[in-house]
Amino acid sequence: MRASTRRILLIGWLAGTSYLLAQTPELRTTFQVKYVTPNSLYLDGGRSAGLTEGMELTVKRLPLGQPLMAAELIGVVVVTSVASNSALCEIKSGEKEFQRGDLAFLSPKDAETVQSAKTTSNVRKYAQVVTFSPGDPLEEEQREYVPRTRLPEVNHLRGRVGFEYDTIRDRGNSASSSSQESVVVRADMTRIGGSYWNFTGYWRGQMNSNQTGIEGQTLTDLLNRTYHIGLYYNNPRSSYVAGVGRLLLPWASSLNTIDGGYFGRKLGKKTTLGVFGGSTPDPTAWNYQPNRQMGGVFTNFEGGDFDHLRYTTTVGVAITRRNWLAERQFLFLENGLFLQRYLSIYYNLEADQLTKGRLGATSSGPVLSRSFLTVRVQPRRFISFDLNHNYFRDIPTFDSHLISTGLLDQLLFQGLSGGVRVDLPFRVSLYTNIGKDKRASEAQPSWNRMAGVTLNRIWKTGVRADFRLSHFDSSYGKGSYKAISISRDFTEQLHFEIMGGQQNIRSLLTQQSDVRWITASVDWFFSTHFVLGGGLMFYRGEVQNYDQAVISVGYRF
Repeated sequence: MRASTRRILLIGWLAGTSYLLAQTPELRTTFQVKYVTPNSLYLDGGRSAGLTEGMELTVKRLPLGQPLMAAELIGVVVVTSVASNSALCEIKSGEKEFQRGDLAFLSPKDAETVQSAKTTSNVRKYAQVVTFSPGDPLEEEQREYVPRTRLPEVNHLRGRVGFEYDTIRDRGNSASSSSQESVVVRADMTRIGGSYWNFTGYWRGQMNSNQTGIEGQTLTDLLNRTYHIGLYYNNPRSSYVAGVGRLLLPWASSLNTIDGGYFGRKLGKKTTLGVFGGSTPDPTAWNYQPNRQMGGVFTNFEGGDFDHLRYTTTVGVAITRRNWLAERQFLFLENGLFLQRYLSIYYNLEADQLTKGRLGATSSGPVLSRSFLTVRVQPRRFISFDLNHNYFRDIPTFDSHLISTGLLDQLLFQGLSGGVRVDLPFRVSLYTNIGKDKRASEAQPSWNRMAGVTLNRIWKTGVRADFRLSHFDSSYGKGSYKAISISRDFTEQLHFEIMGGQQNIRSLLTQQSDVRWITASVDWFFSTHFVLGGGLMFYRGEVQNYDQAVISVGYRF
């Protein structure tokens, strides 16, 4: 072969190779967080970048001008919904608060899957396919070529099982003491055994308890009752959904927590019919009463997508019993309308059917018992405005010991109120809410005020702090509270948190008018699978006055 011919062939081979390499897309493994909600976030890449549902990404924060090795771990997210150029991710775990501009990195296993799929779909091309048998040879060959890696959520088993021992010493007149032994379970198990069953949440149960002279439950016991844990079934290829445990009804969270379960059937992509039932153990419920049972039926309609306009509507009928004796029968309605991050409208109500002479009713017919409306506008990422209206026909019966924890803020503000939240530089956030409640029995409206500040990272120490002040005047009573919380992750193995509060309340519902409390806790992950924890609480009030100490040891997997 002549030298000139060989030269021409070599140039042609190099040109062809360069063309094929140019057609192979560059693999993208890093994405930027463009929007954050309380339980999820959006990435600036989607299906076109190879992201699919179930992929797991590690979120890090890179200080300006620092090398990539200096990136700070923020948490882990899982892709739940994918569009062409964006992806919705559920926050799986978080060491710190997620922010816009954080970087999300694909796991090596998912990156390899994306690379294989892109190489297959863009390099292995056929000029023409001729076949006389069923099927598509191109698709069949590509299916064989792409490795079948297991989805990360399949048999994802994470959890923690521990034992707690706590002692309580009454500082009141009785000067008695008691002790408790408890089992604590934290679980994050998805696609168990390759199925579509998931087991997630937190649970604490007493194994043994010695009687104490303290009247009622301690603040720690009440807080432990606000957690959720459940076994859920959700198969995208099935028409059925189900859940059992201590949980919220996914389509009507305004009904508060139930100890029981639900079962539903999907009618197409937008409609779900279902039933639910159980007891109501949540002390933060607006109409909390012990020994209550509740059951009902519901219908949910939903549509749209997270990238544009999304809506959801739930309507249902429920009945309640106290000690299995008839109590209420009511209609509930829950609506939501969301336009990306810019606008969200949420409304729920409960309407009772009264019978004259029953449970003290002086008339018959339907009557509005509870309603809540909130409209949120976020014109810029650093500022948002809220307008709310809260109504109760009857006096709320939540446990007043929890007022200074912040869990009851939505119930403290009755009538019309408005608020604003501003995210300032240096990770400082300010928020406030003010409103008034005009009752028929009063000539002048009563004012409610709340203000707070959050410091996400104080002077580069990693300490996060939140301060909050509130003054309320509602149908159940009037008062104020002050609260503070401080937390710090010293390393990935050591976490410290301290919280405290003071509340003053004048109400016919409680004799506990003036309260001061402080609690501190620490968790030390001293090995790969074992954790040691401890905590102290000092509670000073007119009815309850005690010290509590807790020590725990657990195994995580």
